[in-house]
Amino acid sequence: MPTYLYAPLLSGQYDIPSIYCEVDGVYTNTAPVDAYRGAGRPEAAFVIERLVEVAAREMGIDPAEFRLRNFIRSFPHQTPVIMNYDAGDYHASLKKALEIADYAGFGKRKRESARHGKLRGVGFSTYIEACGIAPSQAVGSLGCGVGLWESAEVRVNPTGSVEVLTGCHQHGQGHETTFAQIVADKLGVHPGQVRLRQGDTDLAAYGWGTFGSRSIVIGGGAAGRAAHQVADQLRRVAAHLLEASPADVELAGGAARIRGDETASIPIGELSRLAYFQTHRLPEELRYGLEARASFDPPGTFSNACHVAMVSIDAGTCQIRLRRYLVVEDCGVVINPMVVDGQVLGGVTQGVAAALLERISYTEDGQPATTTLMDYLAPTAAELCPIEIVHLETPSAVSETGAKGMGEGGTIGAPAAVLNAINDALSGTAISFDQIPVLPTDLHAALTSTALTNTGLARTDAP
Repeated sequence: MPTYLYAPLLSGQYDIPSIYCEVDGVYTNTAPVDAYRGAGRPEAAFVIERLVEVAAREMGIDPAEFRLRNFIRSFPHQTPVIMNYDAGDYHASLKKALEIADYAGFGKRKRESARHGKLRGVGFSTYIEACGIAPSQAVGSLGCGVGLWESAEVRVNPTGSVEVLTGCHQHGQGHETTFAQIVADKLGVHPGQVRLRQGDTDLAAYGWGTFGSRSIVIGGGAAGRAAHQVADQLRRVAAHLLEASPADVELAGGAARIRGDETASIPIGELSRLAYFQTHRLPEELRYGLEARASFDPPGTFSNACHVAMVSIDAGTCQIRLRRYLVVEDCGVVINPMVVDGQVLGGVTQGVAAALLERISYTEDGQPATTTLMDYLAPTAAELCPIEIVHLETPSAVSETGAKGMGEGGTIGAPAAVLNAINDALSGTAISFDQIPVLPTDLHAALTSTALTNTGLARTDAP
């Protein structure tokens, strides 16, 4: 993962002329480490966003302004580390986030909190999520031994119901909803008429599965292509029966009809029944069913987002509280807002937990010391705050649907945003952190060593 999805994303959203990355593999007697949600991308975002934050502060430039100055401005953009970004508007995402978060007024709120004994900080994380993993050419250039394309089959049954067979498989992403929407839009039917068949290798089209935020881009793209072919078959059957040109036939509202003449229409169910059972009424090339198979292997899509985290720190208790969290996300065309928001909420929760709670520790002889959820803390509603989500849409020109994928975005952005917020809250001290998680014990040790208590900060119940 450090090779495939870490090093190629070290340019982030920034126009960086040259990048060097060396990866070391370390063999230990502890548990092996492998891909988690984000899989290399949170680490890349963490490194570049900490570098940007430190550089801005050392140069005396506002961190938001520093980012705006260095963002990529034109697309497509070839980075020094393989990836070619397809589309995005990074300035728009950050500016929208600054507006919604009232960043201009944060300094006043921070000073007011300090008068009540609270340290308050704001942190940003702007990042790239490589989606639609993988562009076969890109991973091939890194030595991957396979091409990671996807395929799908779409069939309209004699009853008018629709089946989609895919090699992708959901584990909570809502494929039954999003794949059905893509296919239903192409065929002009209600999504409830579409059934997704997945997980049965005796039936499903061959595919590489669900990982790397690839399902909606590649699997959904393949399904969209197959549905487009079936839609063309339906238009030609309807055109023959209505004595019209296929170009004049549209599929909408569960029927095929002549544009501008809703009285000249045939229900999709009637067309499919005829295509299977009354083939003698059709020319040879239109007989024997309505189905198609298609594959898709796009060059890759790149979602982007800006995360804004606001935290407060009680120097007396060393408690770090998340006060506000905002995500301005651009994953291209949003197929289903509810599904996308659910992915963002879950991802941010995981990322915040990585920043504030989750640490694996071992004894001196290599035995794990965090063996239960009493030791390894999982996030609950008590540790989080409401997460605000705003969507921008910069469609991808290389995606079949214009979508870019976004299943891991929340986890990618959250760790760096939270850590930057913690460091901003501590900006008046000599303390800063470059590792996660930051636990109360870490903060207590740092506060003690720098004698921060001399500043008069103490435990308080102030907001």
